[in-house]
This record gives sequence, C-alpha cells and structure tokens, in this order.
Amino acid sequence: MKQCARYIIGVMVVVLLVQLVAPSTMGNTVLAKASCGTGCSSYDVVVIGSEIQGSLLAKEARRLGLDVIILDPRSKPGGQFMQGQMHVLDEPNDKKRRSLVQGDIKKLYDGYKAGSIRKEAAFDRYYQSVIKDIPMRSGIVIESVNEVPLKQDKFLKSITYRAKDGVKYTVEAQYFVENTDFNALTSKLNVTRIPGMESIYKGTKPDYMAATLVLKFKNVNWNKLHQVVLNDYPLTNVEKKYGQNTYVDWDYATGFSNITYKYKPIDPQLMLRGINSTYQKDGQVIMNALLIFDVDPANPKSIESAMKKAKAEAPEVLKFLRKDIPGYANAQLNGFPEYLYIRDYNRFETEYILDYPDLMSNKMFWDNVSIASYATDLQGTTKMRKGLSFGKPDRYGIPLRSFELKSYENVLVVGSNLGATIKAYGSARIMPNTALAGQTIGIILGKELKNKRLRELTKSDFVRIHKYLQKDYRIKLQS
Repeated sequence: MKQCARYIIGVMVVVLLVQLVAPSTMGNTVLAKASCGTGCSSYDVVVIGSEIQGSLLAKEARRLGLDVIILDPRSKPGGQFMQGQMHVLDEPNDKKRRSLVQGDIKKLYDGYKAGSIRKEAAFDRYYQSVIKDIPMRSGIVIESVNEVPLKQDKFLKSITYRAKDGVKYTVEAQYFVENTDFNALTSKLNVTRIPGMESIYKGTKPDYMAATLVLKFKNVNWNKLHQVVLNDYPLTNVEKKYGQNTYVDWDYATGFSNITYKYKPIDPQLMLRGINSTYQKDGQVIMNALLIFDVDPANPKSIESAMKKAKAEAPEVLKFLRKDIPGYANAQLNGFPEYLYIRDYNRFETEYILDYPDLMSNKMFWDNVSIASYATDLQGTTKMRKGLSFGKPDRYGIPLRSFELKSYENVLVVGSNLGATIKAYGSARIMPNTALAGQTIGIILGKELKNKRLRELTKSDFVRIHKYLQKDYRIKLQS
C-alpha cells in the first residue's frame, strides 16, 4: 500500500509540474502564474526590447493588471524612436485622405501635426508617458532559452539573460514578446525566415533595405525653401523640376530627388535620397535621407562602422545642401543621434503571413489588431540603390496571427518583426500601423488572458473584442 501511495503521489507531482511548465491545452483553462524557484522570476508578459510598439503593449497589459517587465538589450531605452531619433513621422491615410492613426500613438501624431511635438525633448516626454512605471532592465544579453514541447507547438518556458553587472537571471512568462530590431529573442529560437529584399530580384543571399542615420540641422531658412517651391507651382511643374513627390509646406518637405541623386558620396556604402524632413521650428530641421547599405543590426561592429561612416559623410552632405537646396545656404549640423533607424531585418514565419494581395484587395481579418495603409515603399539595397514602390493600398487589416510566431504557442513578435512578405512589409512597417497593433495586443492580453490563451480566441470572441476596443478605447478595427 505504501508503494502504491508513493506511486500515486509521484504521478500527481509530475502532472502538476507539467501544468506549471506550460498552459493547459484542454478547453479554455488558463493556469495561474506560478513561482519558478530560487534565482528565477515569473511574469505574465516579458517584452524583449524597448521599441515603442512593444512598450505600448507592455503599458496596456500592465495597466490591466498583468505582471510585466521590459528587458532591453540596448544600453538606453527608446530604440529607434528615441536613440535613433526617428522623428520624421509617416502617416497612414486611405484613398479619401482620411488618417488611419488610432490609439495611444494618436496623441503623438496630434502633437506632431500641431507643432507641439517636434523636438527631441517633446518626443521624450511622450515616450516617458508610455513607459512610466513599467519595470525595465537595460543592457541585458540573452544567454539561453528553455523550450518545452506541446502537442503541436512549442512553449517558451524561460529565458536566461546576463545583466549589466554580469549576473545571470532566469525569467519565466506566460508570453514573451520580441520587440527589438535585431532579433534578440527570435534568433535564439527554431524559426523559419521570411524571404526579404533578395526575393524581389531573385537573389540567393538575405538582403535588407538600407538603414539611415537621421541628420539634424540648424540655421535653416524654412521660409525660403517654402517660398521657392511655391513660386514653381503648379505641383506638376514642381515635380518636373525637382523630382517626383516633391512637396513643401510650413512643416514638412519631401522629394528633390532630381537634385539629391546627383550627390556623389565619399563612401560607396552610403547614398543620399530625397529630403524627407520635418521643420522643428527655430531654424531646426530633422531629415531622413542618408541611406547606409549592408548594415547588420545584430552586429555591434557593423552598427559602429555604419555610424562612423555616416557621421563622416554628414559634413559633405551639408556642403551639398548649402549649394543646391533652397534655404540651406547657412545651415549647420546640429548633432547626431546615438543610433540608426533600422528599416528592415530578419522576420520569421507567423501563424498568418500578410501578403501584397491582402493589401491591394483591402482585406479585413476576423482577428484584426490594426487597420493600416501606406505606399508599398521598399527602400534601396546595394542591388537596387533607388528602391521600388508597388503602389498604394487603400486600407487593410493586420491580423493577430501575423504577430504570433509560428510553432511557438506563447511568443509574439511586434513592430518591425511582424509576419509579412517583403512587398506587404513595405507598407505595413511604418510606426502607426504596428504601434496600434502593439497597443491592441496589450489590451487583449490584459482582458482575455484570465480566461483564454490568444490561440484559443475565436471569431465570436473577436466580435466582442472589437466592440469593447471601439467603445472603451476608440479603436475601430472593422472596415
């Protein structure tokens, strides 16, 4: 009898341990978070990286009662948004020119368009409002991952990381979120890469859109730039003289490619494209124009080399602008960001891979977490230096499944990691499209996780979810 009792107790312990390792796959049961033992911490959501999209996810999940932490491989928070100072904001509009910006990120865009959020300090205030009170640890390095097999997928039970002080820590979570621009988490997993820019020209090696060092100027005479272009109206004449998509108003300036393509860089790894720029007031301008090819964001030496080359090129770009672009005759450089704007890197297969026909057919999904738009804009590579565009969709949905990593029940990918073919990614990649998705996923986790896993959510669940998103958050995710 004693042996039988010990056997029964042993079986019960094994069953309990299995339940603590992974969420139940039986019905709608979701097990409570359990302590993971000495030297280990347990959370509902662990976000890897501090890009704005995952930060919005973390904000909503924590506000709704989940235990959340951000573990950031970068030394400072903010990623491309703050450290890269990507403050030239693209806006998704449908074919009737209606803005599709929704959710928390709309506060940023409203301030941007009104002129109250233009300089770095104002952007930082917005970012700090997002990450306020979210526990965060910067400068971490993921050492290892611990996976557990389920019936169909895998479950990421824990990750072990090294902190700045050299000490190793282990964290478990119900959900892990990849939120870096260099695959800090997903590069450790058994996943399949979605073909990138090489698929456009049938190349055999992975290829990526160019990165950018955002350029900052002061002493720019914006009034002159605006007036010179205004004198050349109508717009058809402006584009004939200066190049396609040339436009200047009191706040923004784009185009001038007929001029900028004549610039001869001192380093062949770089190229000056059209002057996509924002007037920050007081003679200050920020410009997304200096492309850097063949940058590997997962390699610190590659980032360091690209930054060094771009900073060396900047004075030459300034000379060129002074000579050839109206209003820049007395311009000066106004410092540099600490990091690059990384447009494109490895993306891995998700439960649904958004495709170009989805965009162009205005497809909406039962599990929409964003409604998006933007031109299918593929920036240049060394093989296609001027890039390509495949037209502009009206509006389309992005499903939750495009943020659920394939084969992993509890790994989400956000921001530039979304699952999309390269042509679809050219449109979906802009910040407001993916920021809305990040916030929406955070809300859904916060409201639904106590009852269901994300993979268990049904079409009828999303009818209900879309209703409360519109009612409580003014986020409309139906056409």
